[in-house]
This record gives sequence, structure tokens and C-alpha cells, in this order.
Amino acid sequence: QVQLVESGGGLVQAGGSLRLSCAASGRTISTYAMAWFRQAPGKDREFVAAITYNGGGTYYADSVKGRFTISRDNAKNTVYLQMHSLKPEDTAVYYCAAGSNIGLTIRMDALHARGQGTLVTVTS
Repeated sequence: QVQLVESGGGLVQAGGSLRLSCAASGRTISTYAMAWFRQAPGKDREFVAAITYNGGGTYYADSVKGRFTISRDNAKNTVYLQMHSLKPEDTAVYYCAAGSNIGLTIRMDALHARGQGTLVTVTS
């Protein structure tokens, strides 16, 4: 079973950048689709970005398209989320997740694992 641990969150001013990491252990993530989700205070969890098992395809929520980039290094068993031009509305706990199917993973369905999250706070 794969375990996921996110890191890299913190406090940043609007317009700034952060890079989140999701380190996996227990088994390789090379066969999993991976995704990032976020949950802001008082709001439902929402999809942010996803990447296919081999990195050949990436998918983004409209709200982050052009500002965020998801990537993966299967040799390091790690997934990243590079975030630029951050806005106060990006403030949330960010979670990474692993799934066997990119479509289901984007819909947060049939996930194999999910991390505990890392907090990103963007100040205006």
C-alpha cells in the first residue's frame, strides 16, 4: 500500500510562488495516476491538477490553468505542484492522491491513497 506525505506549504504573498511535493513510500507510484486537490475553509474539496502514470498527460482545473504545473519523478517516487502567481483564493489545504485511472482520480473516485495535506496561505 502506498503512503503519501505532502510538504512545501506555507505563507506567501499574492503573486508569489510555492512548490509542493508529495513523497510516496510503501510502493512505487509509477503505475498510478496522481492528483492534487485542495480544500479551503468552509468549502468542499476541489480538483486542482492531475498527471497520468507516465507523465504523458496533465489536467488542470480552470482556476489554476496557466499558473500551476504538475509533474512527477517516478525514480524519486515524488509528485510536484509548482504554483506561480498565487492568489488569496488559492489559500487551502492541498492534498495529493493516487489512483489507478486518470478519469476516476480527477473525480476523486476510487482513490488508492491520499496524504494528510499541507497548508498554503496566500496573503493579499
